[in-house]
Amino acid sequence: MGAMRKVHIKSYGCQMNVYDSNRMADTLAPEGYAETASPEDADLVILNTCHIREKAAEKVYSELGRIRQLKDAAAGEGRRVTVAVAGCVAQAEGEEIIRRAPAVDLVVGSQSYHRLPDLLARAHNGPVVETEFPVEDKFETLPLPGREAARKRGPTAFLTIQEGCDKFCAFCVVPYTRGAEVSRAPAEILREAERLAEAGVRELTLLGQNVNAYHGPGPDGRDWSLADLLRALAAIPAIARLRYSTSHPRDMADDLIAAHRDLPELMPQLHLPVQSGSDRILAAMNRKHTAAHYLKLIDRLRAARPDMAFTSDFIVGFPGETEQDFRDTLQLIEDVGYSTAFFFKYSSRPGTPAAGLEDQVPEEVRSERLARLKAVIDRQQAAFLRGAQGQVHDVLMEKPGRHAGQLIGRTPYLQAVNVQAPAAAIGTIVPVLIDGISANSLFGSLTEDCVTPRSFVDETSAGTTPAAMLADAGA
Repeated sequence: MGAMRKVHIKSYGCQMNVYDSNRMADTLAPEGYAETASPEDADLVILNTCHIREKAAEKVYSELGRIRQLKDAAAGEGRRVTVAVAGCVAQAEGEEIIRRAPAVDLVVGSQSYHRLPDLLARAHNGPVVETEFPVEDKFETLPLPGREAARKRGPTAFLTIQEGCDKFCAFCVVPYTRGAEVSRAPAEILREAERLAEAGVRELTLLGQNVNAYHGPGPDGRDWSLADLLRALAAIPAIARLRYSTSHPRDMADDLIAAHRDLPELMPQLHLPVQSGSDRILAAMNRKHTAAHYLKLIDRLRAARPDMAFTSDFIVGFPGETEQDFRDTLQLIEDVGYSTAFFFKYSSRPGTPAAGLEDQVPEEVRSERLARLKAVIDRQQAAFLRGAQGQVHDVLMEKPGRHAGQLIGRTPYLQAVNVQAPAAAIGTIVPVLIDGISANSLFGSLTEDCVTPRSFVDETSAGTTPAAMLADAGA
C-alpha cells in the first residue's frame, strides 16, 4: 500500500455533501489516505461542491486559485498534490472546470465518487472527467463506514437513503445535477445504520433531495415507504433519535404522519419547505400544491404530534411575484409559526425553466422583501427560543464546548445547548434544565437525577446492537 497519504475534503452546501464527503474518506481509507483538516499538508485535495446558490461555481474557481498556489509550492518541494472537484458543480460543469482551472486533475460527479481510487490512478496520466450517471449503484459498491472514522465523527450521523428528484421545481438544478429519484434498499441502509450504531452513533438524520418520496425494495418483496424504514431503524437499540430531511409537501403520506405519532425516536422537528404562500407563485414554481394544502398538512402533523416544530425554505422575488403574492407568504408564516426558516432571494440558475421567465423582480424589491421576511422569521425564532426557558429538555451531548468543562448538545428541536458536564457524557442523552438564552443557542444545567457520571457509563455500555436486528427488521 505504500506510505500513508493525506486527504483534505472541503464540503460546500447541503448535508448530503457532508455525507458524501465522509463516504469519500471511507472509500480512500483502504488506499492509504488519512483525513487532514488542513489543505497545506494534503497529498489529495477534494472540493465537494454545491450548485444551488448563485455564484456557487465562482466560489469554487476562486478556491481553486488558492489551491493552485499550494500545488505549485508543493511541486517546488518535489511533492505531488492531486486536486479533485466533486459534487454538483462537477456534475454541471464537467470539462469546463479543467479548461478554466488547469490545476485540477480529476472532475468527479455526485454519482461516481465510489470510483475514486480507480479515477485517481487514471488521473496520474492526465486530467480525468467522470460525470456520467453510472449503471451500477454507487451505494452498493461503497465500503461501510470505518468504526474509528465514525467514532471520530461523533454521536450524530447523516445517512443518505434517497438521491435525485423528479419534481422539477422551476427554480432548481437538482434534477439535472443529481439525476432522477433513486432509493436505496432498506437492508443496505439498516446495515449501514447498524455499523454506525456500533461506533457510538445515537442520532441518525436520513437524507434525500426528496427524502419522503423514499420507496426502497424491501426484504419482504414490497416497496418500503419512509415510514416503514423509520420503524425498522427505531428498533435498533442504540439509535435513540431519528430525523429526516428534506421533504416535499406532496409526499407527506398518511403512514409517515402516523410514524410521527407512534415513534418516540422520531424527533418532533420537521423541515418542510413551502417556498411561497401565494398559489399563483407556487403554480409558477411547479410545486403542484397550494398554500391551503400545506397548511392542512401542518395541522395534521400537529394533531399527530402536538409538540411538533417546523422549519421551512422560502424564495423571495420569484419572477412575477407581486406585493400581494409576497404578503400571502408573510401570512402563511404567521399562520404556521416556525421555529426558524431559511430564506433566499431568487437567483436565476442557468438551465432551469425559471431562468427564461419574463417579469424578473428588480433587485432592490427582492432585497426589501427579504428584509421584511427576515424580520418576521427572526421574531418567531426568538419566541421559540424564549419558550425553552425554564423547560427540561432531553439533550444529546455531542462534543466539547469552547470553555473547559463545557459540552455542547442538542435538544429534540436541534437547538444547540451549552452545558457544564463531564466529558464522559458525550454520546449520552441527559435531562437538562434550560436556564439561559442567547441569540442562537441555549444554556442549561444538568438536573439532579443525572449528575453522577455512573449513569453515563451505564448508558454508553448499553448501546451495542445485536446483529440479529437485521433479521428482526425482515432483512
